[in-house]
Amino acid sequence: MRDLKSQLMTGRMASAALEFARESRTPVAPRPASTVILLRDAPTPTASTRAVSTPTASTRAVSTPTPAAPTPAAPTPTPAAPTPTPAAPAADGLEVAGGLEVYLLRRQRTMAFAAGMTVFPGGRVDPADAAIADSWSGPPPSAFAVRLGCSAELAAAYVAAAVRETFEECGVLLAGPSTSSVVSDTTGDDWEADRIELEAGRLRFADFLHRRGLVLRADLLGPWAHWITPEFEPKRYDTSFFVAALPTGQVTRDVTSESDQVAWMRPADAVAAVEGGELLMLPPTYLCCRELTPYDDVAAVLDAAGDREIRTILPTVRVDGDQAYLETI
Repeated sequence: MRDLKSQLMTGRMASAALEFARESRTPVAPRPASTVILLRDAPTPTASTRAVSTPTASTRAVSTPTPAAPTPAAPTPTPAAPTPTPAAPAADGLEVAGGLEVYLLRRQRTMAFAAGMTVFPGGRVDPADAAIADSWSGPPPSAFAVRLGCSAELAAAYVAAAVRETFEECGVLLAGPSTSSVVSDTTGDDWEADRIELEAGRLRFADFLHRRGLVLRADLLGPWAHWITPEFEPKRYDTSFFVAALPTGQVTRDVTSESDQVAWMRPADAVAAVEGGELLMLPPTYLCCRELTPYDDVAAVLDAAGDREIRTILPTVRVDGDQAYLETI
């Protein structure tokens, strides 16, 4: 198991950390971001299982294979993803094999941040994300603010961004026509058209909800973690992590332009893949997967999220001569 207390950095990260420490540069301010750890109980496909139109492990090639940014104690080349579990809707007709699975994406190797890394769906908060007060269902923003240690306005933006980014990156929408229902199918052409407009920034999330008569189901999200990018990084994020279950009837789709592979994996398998050099993960993703390994099913995770202490983690750098160590916990 990887030691997250102190990791020797190599490659680009080590160079950036050493340069930052030696020049005593002022760190850039982190931008708010949200990430959703999307979960489902591990299914065994049956004859009634409806297949996802796009394979879980994407066959899209990266047009310009730029080397991935290395992560501490991990190989620089971006390895191929391990064989994923076939995607299937969380619906009746599935035999549960036991355990839970988490949805993961591998970021394009051309991305400016976390290139080639395996991540959860998520992204930065949009300035308009907080403008959804009249389309909100569940615990009020003030309740999330207490858990996340921020203002109610920022908490509302975190939650809205989490729901919006999940829809943009995998087609799953944590919203419904009422406070007790969730959209059952988002695979139609009209949904895809809206998803593209949202991803391109041409459609505000609040306008999307209003036009479709939907309310954001904040009660389906459970705060799980809070990470801030190390100060030496040129791009920094102040990220809230949430857990959520894949809604019944909905399926994940490999649709975002920001990833080149996706997979449903058991958390323990993801941890083993990282430790075996098969996947690259930044510490937040790795640690969240590791924390999920003791849970038997999605319900247990969501229950644990209810009273989980959200501790802010800001990894620091320790310099020892010409070596830099990332110290996380």
